[in-house]
Amino acid sequence: MTEATPPAPSSRPRRGPLDGVRVLDLSRVLAGPFCSLILADLGAEVIKIEEIGTGDQTRTIPPFVNGESHYFLAINRNKSSVALDARTEQGRELLLKLAVQCDVVLENFRPGVMERLGLGYDKLKALKPDIIVCSISGFGAKGAMRDKPSFDLVTQALSGAMSINGYPDGTPTKLGLPLGDIGGGLWAALGVMAALNEKHATGEGSHIDLSLLEGLMGLLGYLAEIYLVTGESPGRMGNSHHNIVPYGLMPVKDGHIVLALHVGEFWRKFCRAIERNDLIGDERFRTVKDRYKNRDELERQIIEIMLTKTAAEWQAILDAADVPHAPVNDMGQAVNQAIVRERGFVKEVNHPTAGKVRVIGSPLRFEGKYEAGRLEPPPLLGEHTRAVLGGLLGLSDDEIKSLINQKVIAESPNAAR
Repeated sequence: MTEATPPAPSSRPRRGPLDGVRVLDLSRVLAGPFCSLILADLGAEVIKIEEIGTGDQTRTIPPFVNGESHYFLAINRNKSSVALDARTEQGRELLLKLAVQCDVVLENFRPGVMERLGLGYDKLKALKPDIIVCSISGFGAKGAMRDKPSFDLVTQALSGAMSINGYPDGTPTKLGLPLGDIGGGLWAALGVMAALNEKHATGEGSHIDLSLLEGLMGLLGYLAEIYLVTGESPGRMGNSHHNIVPYGLMPVKDGHIVLALHVGEFWRKFCRAIERNDLIGDERFRTVKDRYKNRDELERQIIEIMLTKTAAEWQAILDAADVPHAPVNDMGQAVNQAIVRERGFVKEVNHPTAGKVRVIGSPLRFEGKYEAGRLEPPPLLGEHTRAVLGGLLGLSDDEIKSLINQKVIAESPNAAR
């Protein structure tokens, strides 16, 4: 195969390692948009297609900042927005033309919807053999449940994740994080980047079929393996660990802290810090297996000791001893803590209607590159309709005006002309 000619150098700085990759994002709500957020933060050009009038459903979820939803602001920075009615024939034709101008098409419709829109993988592949299509659905494209609706909570329940979350004497509890959707978005981004690498190596495209159920089950790790090797399902442990002791939330004189004594080195450091060297040599607590076997007695003794001092006192002692521990921050304490400020992880964007808004940044940092990080505000609904259709498809102002009048497309009144 002949090597592709490298693109001509650009005078502008590269936006990130995925600069030059163009993504048509037909997804909405969380799993798909979280995937495209990762890709956009890494420099990809993401064109987000939204319904005329309402846009992504997350635009309607309170609380709002000057009419802009916190939910939409959280996961849609660094993207362009095109408002388009895919129920019209002209709208579907525009989508098809946009798709073949892109490297990646991302969607989270139910299986079969893309075919009804005239955007099925086989059709797209015939027009652009190296196209990558990432399809996210509740249960995947094949199987008896392919047509069933699903949301994060359904995924958490079916995956087994809820069954291990909560206290032993309580009911199953959903995870505070919407990990079914966020995990799906992470897997989707990983799949897209793997497919881009394969395209670079072979010139071939891919169709990624991602089941959110499998995505969350793929994150169960050792918890699923407990069942697979023993035949017994792990139960709920509250704030304790299934296998490691002591590991979890500990009461102190004025509240709680967490201890994470995963390996023997930290167990010994902890014993010395609390001035209980006798525990190191105690046959009941010598190894991880011993501590697991004698969990109740060990936790009783540790709790008794921890209750003798305040959280601040224990933090000073445990910091000096290099023992893994932490206070339990609320969300405000988390985003404002010193290490987060020091590393500049919370960013500020200047939104055209919401004003200055703080958002969580990308955890991916490339030393010596892209130091400033890409940071464009989440788009207004239809903010880039004219720019994308004119620039990418070559539509004239008159053609765009006609499509707007026919309600095939729409643009934000605040869009740049």
